[in-house]
Amino acid sequence: MTETPTEVPEGYSLEHGWRTLALAGGAVGLVGILAIALPFVTGLSVTIGLGALLVVAGIVHGVHTFTARGWRGSLWQAALAVVSVVAGLMLLVNPLVGLATLTILLVAYLLVDGLAELWMAVRMADQPGRAAIALSGLVSLVLAGLIWAGFPTNATWALGLLVGVGILVTGVSMVTVAYTGRKLEAGAPAGEPRRA
Repeated sequence: MTETPTEVPEGYSLEHGWRTLALAGGAVGLVGILAIALPFVTGLSVTIGLGALLVVAGIVHGVHTFTARGWRGSLWQAALAVVSVVAGLMLLVNPLVGLATLTILLVAYLLVDGLAELWMAVRMADQPGRAAIALSGLVSLVLAGLIWAGFPTNATWALGLLVGVGILVTGVSMVTVAYTGRKLEAGAPAGEPRRA
């Protein structure tokens, strides 16, 4: 009686799982389009979600303060708990003010990001990718300038729009990767495993 070798289940591969990735990417892309179509609702949702997360984080820090008595960092944990809960409640109680504040933080982030990327591009001298990094930095600076020039009017939609664009780009990239997997599957001869 001869023993047959046990078959090892095949793990996930892009060649066989591209359909699932394409469907997931399509769903993510649709969420992004919806977020772009409703930027105010998206911005408020981000603000309320952040407020809720801050409150939960503050409660966790507070519980840790009381359960870790004698720990040298307890005073800092208590302070962090209070700041997190207060900031979270402020976002939850008045999400419009929170949305405006987050828009200002977005402008600051884009400004710092743009300057950092331009500085990096200057320091890269003749290395590949320098132009792409410089372009990315310029785009960040232009976005920061445009959002700041329209503030506070654009505070109701800028954050939601950028979140939506980010989600849409993620969905499109997932579908693009899935399409690559589809081409790999179509190129593999029947019955022959592809080699890496």
